[in-house]
Amino acid sequence: MSLRTLSTGVRSVLQPLAHGALDLLFPPRCAACKRFGSRFCASCLAQVEPLLPPVCHRCGRPRRSDDICPTCRQAPASLDGIRSASLFDEPLRSAIHHFKYLGARELAQPLSTLLMDCWQRYSLSADLLVPVALHKRRVRDRGYNQSELLARELGALCKRPVETGTLRRVRDTLPQVTVGARQRQENVAGAFRCSSGAVRGLRVVLVDDVCTSGATLEACATALRAEGQAASVRALTVARARGLDDRTG
Repeated sequence: MSLRTLSTGVRSVLQPLAHGALDLLFPPRCAACKRFGSRFCASCLAQVEPLLPPVCHRCGRPRRSDDICPTCRQAPASLDGIRSASLFDEPLRSAIHHFKYLGARELAQPLSTLLMDCWQRYSLSADLLVPVALHKRRVRDRGYNQSELLARELGALCKRPVETGTLRRVRDTLPQVTVGARQRQENVAGAFRCSSGAVRGLRVVLVDDVCTSGATLEACATALRAEGQAASVRALTVARARGLDDRTG
């Protein structure tokens, strides 16, 4: 047995023990209701209402009929469609805030179950899951890419491969929550690159935590189609903001 294999095996044994010890010393609390026991308790998870049809066929916003909304009719898009598990309301808002900004990585598991429910609700299919990429500086500051954690959990549930190196964020843009509606597309224009032909002919599903305007997802889809040569690109998010004034933190 190699030293590397031994080291990996030791870590796989010690990490769960370390997490268990920390849970005894500092019991986890629900991000929403603050009860002790788990990061997102079963009661709060059950309160998350699914975003049901009818929605716009392209952008996924709720509407009275299951067709394309007037805004999407006027704007060409690289994305074939966006679907979201729920609206960005409480208690889901608090869970996503803790997951994204407060280091609660373990919330990827319950949040991914919401993604899987949405996947099944809309009978989605894909050859590959791709998380929305973060710039390397932001990954360094945060310690992880929350979209990648979600994609890996979802991939295990829906039995689809996850590709994390193909889509890259090459420009460190301002956080979308800090710019207005009109500036969002400009802010992320050209911010993503995809390896040439990396997803040629494949059906790709982008995975992210929250969709507000859809500008970031659209910028990702543009790179996946133009450079990666994807056959189709859809997006799946945990939450859908009701309007552009919604914020994730």
